[in-house]
Amino acid sequence: MLNNIKKNSYNFFLKTKFSFIKPKNKIQNLYINNILNKIITFAVGVSGTGKTYLATVAAINFFKKRKINKIILVRPIVEAGEKLGYLPGNFNQKIDPYLSPIYDILFEILGPNFYKKYIYNNIIEIVPLAYMRGRTFNNCFIILDEAQNTTISQMKMFLTRLGFNSKVVINGDISQIDLPKKINSGLKNAIKVCKNLNDIGIVYFKVNDIMRSNIVSNIIKAYNKYENLK
Repeated sequence: MLNNIKKNSYNFFLKTKFSFIKPKNKIQNLYINNILNKIITFAVGVSGTGKTYLATVAAINFFKKRKINKIILVRPIVEAGEKLGYLPGNFNQKIDPYLSPIYDILFEILGPNFYKKYIYNNIIEIVPLAYMRGRTFNNCFIILDEAQNTTISQMKMFLTRLGFNSKVVINGDISQIDLPKKINSGLKNAIKVCKNLNDIGIVYFKVNDIMRSNIVSNIIKAYNKYENLK
């Protein structure tokens, strides 16, 4: 069974037409180990650490090895500026900007031809979190991105969608919560509720784990220092 496999992430890689992808540091290695050996993995930390990217790579790897039949990429739609109603276009066109980071990752990893094929054949489904209610997912790899912007009820709803022979990765940065101030983050709550459950892993990424340009790490450190002085 998929959920009983025990592997080491040093043997984990994905060879694409464009690159050879594998964990680059200890925390990424721990992250992949959790994905391989747990049913649900929470990844918490600052942006730029590879949380979404590696989870997507893992999902594609699982599909290519026929361990799952479908990849589902989910994001909450939280308005942090312009209101959906004021954005041009129909509903799908309105939500596309919220999902574009996932599109970008898939396009980079798969290339244009396989990207179109997977999307067209519904092998990869990219959906807003609100569309999860009432569904059950078997033989799937599900990634919930930007999970800090889920409410407690949304997170509970999402976690109870899991069926058989599936993997779930939940990513978020609790320093970038866009929910109204009186609404508690479902990610923060779920970590407290689920931290002692079997088959659930929690990995924390820190500023030093950022894999983007050094300036990104320095900017986040500067913000952290400024906010602690306030």
